[in-house]
Amino acid sequence: MRGSGDGLGSPRGIVLVVGVLVVGLAFIFSYVAAFHDPKPHRIRVAVVAPQEAAGELAAKLNALPGGPLDASVAGSEAEARAMIRGDEAVGALVVDPRGNRDRLLVAGAAGGALSGALEEVIELVEAGQERTVAVEDVVPLQGGDYRGLTAFYLVVGWLVCGYLLAALLGIMAGSRTSTLREVGGRLILLAGYSVAAGIGGALIVGPLLGAMTGVFAGFAGVGALVVFAAGAVTIALEELLGIVGIGVAVLVFVVLGNPSAGGAYQAELLPGFWRAIGDLLPNGAAVEALRRIVYFGGDGAGSPC
Repeated sequence: MRGSGDGLGSPRGIVLVVGVLVVGLAFIFSYVAAFHDPKPHRIRVAVVAPQEAAGELAAKLNALPGGPLDASVAGSEAEARAMIRGDEAVGALVVDPRGNRDRLLVAGAAGGALSGALEEVIELVEAGQERTVAVEDVVPLQGGDYRGLTAFYLVVGWLVCGYLLAALLGIMAGSRTSTLREVGGRLILLAGYSVAAGIGGALIVGPLLGAMTGVFAGFAGVGALVVFAAGAVTIALEELLGIVGIGVAVLVFVVLGNPSAGGAYQAELLPGFWRAIGDLLPNGAAVEALRRIVYFGGDGAGSPC
């Protein structure tokens, strides 16, 4: 017969129920707070204009209310295009010195919401000066990568693979281990599982669905690291906190990690807290790495943004 101390009415049961409620409400708060009012913040843009006007225009863009842009001067259109293809800028404003129709070069692959926000800001600035602007996508998304969300959902799936395996091991074999050998066994199992999950995810988004192609090995490697990171952190939290560690893992990877990962809205459109933690968690770091591998030649894929 089940002991009275294990029921939902016991102190431990009440604590667990309250903990689940807190995590659920935190989920609602985190997602709504991150996404309900996106505002551009220091979107990197290059300015190509005659030498005597370029610096002044960049300064005006940097002085816009709310600081939506981080403008710098490029010496030529070719330099600006290289900056965009190297992920050093989201776009470039190329000024026509002989007319009033300028051009905005953007990297759609930087994120549909991000490049769209840059277009809106520049169009407002141009309209205020009675000028028009034509947009050219220098680094477009692949055909199957609608709005650039494939990498985000792929990373979410890999994270689920990692912390669910750790949770399953905790439930089946106990959340706390008794020897280092037992911990090592779990980590070895997790390592093999992570490689399989990384390869499987890369196969799904590449050869199977054609959502993002041409980068199988890079994707499989990133996937294995993401799954192992999520699983290892969850195992560690279970060792420290018992079954409560699973809830803490969900708090880190789902409640905090997913909204800040740069999926629906990129970091430059998020409020300060979520913008700050994005690159510190596996979610955001992995999404950024995959984006750079696919669209920007892998530049900076292994480094903080």
